Amino acid sequence: MSVPVTSSNEVTEKMEKEENANHGDDVLDIENDGSFDGNGEEIGRYWSQFSERNMTYEEPLLVKRINTTSQIAIVGSNLCPIESLDYEIFDSEIFNQDWRSRKKVQIFQYVVLKWVFALLIGLGTGLVGLFNNVAVENIAGFKLLLTTSLMSKQRFFEAFLVYAGLNMGLAAAAAALCAFIAPSAAGSGIPEVKAYLNGIDAHSILAPSTLFVKIVGSIFGVSAGFVVGKEGPMVHTGACIASILGQGGSRKYGLTWSWLRYFKNDRDRRDMITCGAAAGVAAAFRSPVGGVLFALEEAASWWRSALLWRSFFTTAVVAIVLRGGIQFCSTGKCGLFGEGGLILYDVSSAKVTYNSGDIFAVIVLATIAGILGSIYNFLVDKVVRSYSIINEKGPFFKISLAITVSLLTSCCYYFLPWIANCLPCPTDGTIACPSVDESGEYKVFQCPPGYYNDLASLFLNTNDDAIRNLFSPKINKEFHISSLFIFFAAVYFLGIITYGIAVPSGLFIPVILAGAAYGRVIGRLFEPITKLDRGLFSLLGAASFLGGTMRMTVSICVILLELTNDLLLLPLVMLALLISKSVADIFNKGVYDQILKIKGLPYLEAHAEPYMRNIATRDVVTGPLMSFSGIEMVGNILHVLNTTGHNGFPVIDEPPFSDSRELCGLVLRSYLLVLLKAKNFTRERVFADAGILENISVLDFGKAGSGKGVKLEDLDIGDEDLDMYVDLHPITNTSPYTVVETMSLAKAAIIFRQQGLRHMCVVPKSQERPPIVGILTRHDFMPEHVLGLYPDIKHHKWH
Repeated sequence: MSVPVTSSNEVTEKMEKEENANHGDDVLDIENDGSFDGNGEEIGRYWSQFSERNMTYEEPLLVKRINTTSQIAIVGSNLCPIESLDYEIFDSEIFNQDWRSRKKVQIFQYVVLKWVFALLIGLGTGLVGLFNNVAVENIAGFKLLLTTSLMSKQRFFEAFLVYAGLNMGLAAAAAALCAFIAPSAAGSGIPEVKAYLNGIDAHSILAPSTLFVKIVGSIFGVSAGFVVGKEGPMVHTGACIASILGQGGSRKYGLTWSWLRYFKNDRDRRDMITCGAAAGVAAAFRSPVGGVLFALEEAASWWRSALLWRSFFTTAVVAIVLRGGIQFCSTGKCGLFGEGGLILYDVSSAKVTYNSGDIFAVIVLATIAGILGSIYNFLVDKVVRSYSIINEKGPFFKISLAITVSLLTSCCYYFLPWIANCLPCPTDGTIACPSVDESGEYKVFQCPPGYYNDLASLFLNTNDDAIRNLFSPKINKEFHISSLFIFFAAVYFLGIITYGIAVPSGLFIPVILAGAAYGRVIGRLFEPITKLDRGLFSLLGAASFLGGTMRMTVSICVILLELTNDLLLLPLVMLALLISKSVADIFNKGVYDQILKIKGLPYLEAHAEPYMRNIATRDVVTGPLMSFSGIEMVGNILHVLNTTGHNGFPVIDEPPFSDSRELCGLVLRSYLLVLLKAKNFTRERVFADAGILENISVLDFGKAGSGKGVKLEDLDIGDEDLDMYVDLHPITNTSPYTVVETMSLAKAAIIFRQQGLRHMCVVPKSQERPPIVGILTRHDFMPEHVLGLYPDIKHHKWH
């Protein structure tokens, strides 16, 4: 249906002519006798076109290929089928009867259970966050102490072999977990959580195996010295915990408590996963308010006040769990993990007063950071696309790539400090120089007694400790400007080449690390005109880098304030974030939006593309459309389910069951399968009586957990059943969202996203025509699909 577009009127006229000519063929009604209305050649032509379009879905998404479909996406490194989630409230007879039969005590149980799940999500995510930090501090601390011990004995080559060998071993373990157990656990996980909350169901992104690999793989990856963080994976971890709790019970494991059945739907599961994402940020940064704002600003596509209150409760539970864990570990029972193991950079000791020179320095810092952030996103885009070619070749290539990047990182971290000059230790007697612990800021490295290596103090540390050293207001001139620049350049480019390997990896810490070093450099350059502490410049650099890459403002601002415990910085942090985001937005999108696009996840933006205002909904409806009668023959239903992959079908009532042909509603494939499995058939074409439906429970129609549900091959339909009838009215959604065919695609897209729909019915403007023109799904709103139909519309000048 690719029509050259010249004006909106011409588009409408041409579509009307096409529609009038082929309307009987576009809408293929399956009549009671099983025959199809319409010309057989036309049907064959449509099916051949449909098959050709589906064949392109098998093509891999490589470096420069544009994803022209929303039926597949990259999950991990594999191409997987994509479905939409049913966030719409289903208004059918069987569901309405279930709601009417619920007693007040059952409604009370439902509300109480929501809060209990919020509590459990907070407890689970908090404990996982604590475990992650304890494990990373001990594994990385052991590695660094062993390396430092060998260096103190002048055994430099052995120290490198131990350091690089342990790093590569941990990297290989993390990559192997992702390659063999859960490919979807690779990467940050935030784009996948965003996609799920937008209504996209991708294979195994929230499965128990993904949760296991995300936790263990993140520990190994961060301990391996990669320039990655555990913050993005913590968001994914929180979402996985929420998803598992929100499965609504499991028949397989005998967890079918009647209370749990209320949660066998995508709508409640979405709310819990939103709470899980907020809990993940709270656990990663010890930032409960920042976690709620992150879920609101970045993760969730749909929000309401009740969800705000419940997610805040969840993050408060996380904060309590973390505080209790830190107090327990402060007694020395957690090995090398001390109070500083959870990221908390206290800069409140610095006095913050600023003048016009300071404001000018911050504006320059934020402007450059916005440019550097957009370059960072551009390069990450290219690297991820390139790595996808390697990763899709198999597990061996995934592990080899991770080991190669680990070796490169180890070489940079170990050999770059050798080019730094040894600096004399401070004369302050209260400072231990050289440092004796694994996280000190005065590493002796190869220097003689009484001297330290400032670059080694940054490189040969955990990422958290390096950030703590850069943010510290107590460290003023301990880092030479050349060392800071080398560290910034190394972390900036290592962060880019590390993202995309098959290891759970967050982007927050690499960006904060690079931004903190960049801020210190700018602070040194502007020293003549500013009196701000260099540690504060480091914090402002981190804030502006986060704004330039992730394009978040409110949540990043609050997270940084909760991290640093200094409200006096609020105006400067706000200024840096606003400027860096505004500058970076000129060049490209945020890094998570780019990764969504690379993976091919059909994410619906909050606003429609401008050219969609000039296209009517009927202009993008594609056939053939399969519809059922209200009381349909079993053989017809089986034939359609076998020959199509559609998940929603219009149900049309006809005389004598209605005065004229009218749209009764919409029925889902999953509901049809459950109904057919129950075999509530009649020999006559009559409405089902109440007794026939008694052997079907509402629980049978609940969303199955982890992709388990009734499959077509599970049906036991004999030949004698094919000529029988089944009443679809009890399971039909009698109030689907409908739009008139002349509504603009932009307006329909906004409604589709705001209501969290899976299907939208397009109805005709006139009464004389069939009651439905077509069905719009997520795919029909994708810019790639629309531009594929009308290639010239984006550049056309409308008057």
